[in-house]
Amino acid sequence: MERIDKLLSHEGFGSRKDIKRLLRTEDVFVNNTQIFDPGFLINPESDILKINEEQIDLHQNIYLMMNKIENTVCSNKDGEHETVFDLLDEKYHTPYLQEHLHIVGRLDIDTEGLLLFTTDGALTHRLISPKSHVTKTYLCILEKNETEQSRKNIEAQFEKGIIIPPEDNDDEVQCLPASVTWPSEKEIQKHLVNSSYKGNIPDAALLTIFEGKYHQVKRMFRAVNNKVIFLKRITTGSLKLAPSLSPGEYRELTKDEILSLVK
Repeated sequence: MERIDKLLSHEGFGSRKDIKRLLRTEDVFVNNTQIFDPGFLINPESDILKINEEQIDLHQNIYLMMNKIENTVCSNKDGEHETVFDLLDEKYHTPYLQEHLHIVGRLDIDTEGLLLFTTDGALTHRLISPKSHVTKTYLCILEKNETEQSRKNIEAQFEKGIIIPPEDNDDEVQCLPASVTWPSEKEIQKHLVNSSYKGNIPDAALLTIFEGKYHQVKRMFRAVNNKVIFLKRITTGSLKLAPSLSPGEYRELTKDEILSLVK
C-alpha cells in the first residue's frame, strides 16, 4: 500500500503540496470513492485511480526496450552528446523516474541495439550480476574475412576463455568461456534491419558472452587479430530486440517478456 500523495508525486503531478491542492480542486476517485485525504492508502496493483474521469496508470515498475541508435551515450546527462534518456517521452522525465529509471547494461556510443530501461532494481541486479551468467549476444561486423580454419581457432579460443589485452585503465584479463557462430548472409541482413550500418561486410560473427567487461567484444576480436567495425546487441537473456523498432525507438515490454526476465 502507498499514500496517494506519494504515488501521484511519483507519477509527475507535482510536490506533496501540489497534490494536497489537487485533491481539493479536482475530482480524484479511488474505486469510485472521492478522495480528499493526501494520506489515503492505495494498492497500485488492484485499485483504480481516476482524476477528472481519466484513469491514471500506476506503474509499480517500468520496463522499456530501446533499439539504441549510434552516437548516443548511456547516461542521464552529457554535455557533448545526445543521451538515450533524451529520446524518451516527457512522461519518463518525472522527478521520481529521473531518480529511479536506469539502464541495464550500458552500450558504447558507437554500439547499437538492445537497451533495457527499468525501475526494477532487483531485476537489474540479477541481470548484471556475474553470478547469474546472463547471456548477451552481439552481431559483430568484422574488418577481415576469417578462413574456415581461423574460424575454428577463434571458436576454440573463445570457448576456452580468451585473455584480452589491456585498454585504457583496464588491465589484461581472462574472459569467461564464450560462444561464437558465423551467420549466413540472410541471418546477417535480418539482424541489420533497423540499424545504421550500410557498409561492406567482409565477415560477421554472432558472439554470446556471459559477462560485461569494458569493451569486451572489441577486445576479444582484437586478441585474435581482427577488428569489430560495427556492433549491435540483439539479445539479453531471454529478451530479443524487436525487429520493428527503428534506431532510437522504444516500447514497453510485454507481460510475457517481463515474466521471462524475472522468473
